Amino acid sequence: MAKRTASAAQVALPLDAEASAPLLQPTAPAKPDADGADVASEASLQRYDWAAVGSELNRQGWGLLPGLLDAAQCQKMAAMYGEAAHFRSRIQMQRHAFGRGEYQYFAYPLPALLQALRTALYARLQPVAEQWRAQLAAAAPPWPAQHAALLAQCHAAGQRRPTPLLLRYGAGDYNCLHQDLYGALVFPLQVIVLLSQPGEDFDGGELVLTEQRPRMQSRVQVLPLQRGDAAIIAVRERPVRGTRGSYRVQHRHGVSTVLRGQRHTLGIVFHDAE
Repeated sequence: MAKRTASAAQVALPLDAEASAPLLQPTAPAKPDADGADVASEASLQRYDWAAVGSELNRQGWGLLPGLLDAAQCQKMAAMYGEAAHFRSRIQMQRHAFGRGEYQYFAYPLPALLQALRTALYARLQPVAEQWRAQLAAAAPPWPAQHAALLAQCHAAGQRRPTPLLLRYGAGDYNCLHQDLYGALVFPLQVIVLLSQPGEDFDGGELVLTEQRPRMQSRVQVLPLQRGDAAIIAVRERPVRGTRGSYRVQHRHGVSTVLRGQRHTLGIVFHDAE
C-alpha cells in the first residue's frame, strides 16, 4: 500500500480506489506522439544553470525551472485528464481527507513528453540526491545514475506502480500538506509543473511549502509559479549543516484554496509505488 503523509498523521493511500488500468513495465516504449511536438530531449534542459538550481535546493529545499513547458505542451498535457486510456487510477481527495479536488495516476507506458522529462530530470537531480544521502550518512545504497536503474530497484522492492500524476482543482478545491512517499524507497526530490495560467485560468491555488527544523516553528513559503514553470521540491527531508554537523529538515507541500476557475498540475515523482 502506498503512503501519502498528511500534516497531522500518516494516511494509507488506496492506489486502486477507483477503476485501474492494467500495469505495464516501464521498459515498454513511451506512447507514440504523432506530431513529434512532445518529445523532450536532454538539450531542452541545458538552458538552465543546474549548479545554481542545486545551490537553491541545498539552501531552501526547492528550486524553479521557469518555462519548462510551453503553452501548447501545457494545454496538451492538461487535456489528457479526460482521456481515460492514459491513467490507471483516479483519486477523489475529499474521500480520503486529503483536501478537495481529484487526481489521476498515469499508467505505463507514459506519454512521450512525460517519459522524456522523467528520465532527463532524474539525471540532473541525481547528483543533488546523492549529495544529500552522503551528507546525512544514510545507510541506503547510492542513488543510481540512470532512472531506469532506480525503477529496477523500486520493482525489486515491490514498488511497481507508476507515480506520475495529473491533478485537477476547481473553485473551492485545495490540497492538504503532505509528503509523496509511496513505499520504503523514496527518491528525495520531485517536480511539479503548473499547466494553467494564474489570473486567467484560475485565482488562488498557490503551491505552498513548509519547512520544519528541529525545535523551531514551521516556515511557510508560497512559490510564484506561472504556466509552464516547474518547481523542484524536497519530497520528505533535506540536510542542513549546523554547528554539530548536518541535521534533517522535514518538508511538506500542498495547494491553497482555488478561488475561481480550474487549475491543472503535472506531478513527476521519480520512485514508483507499492
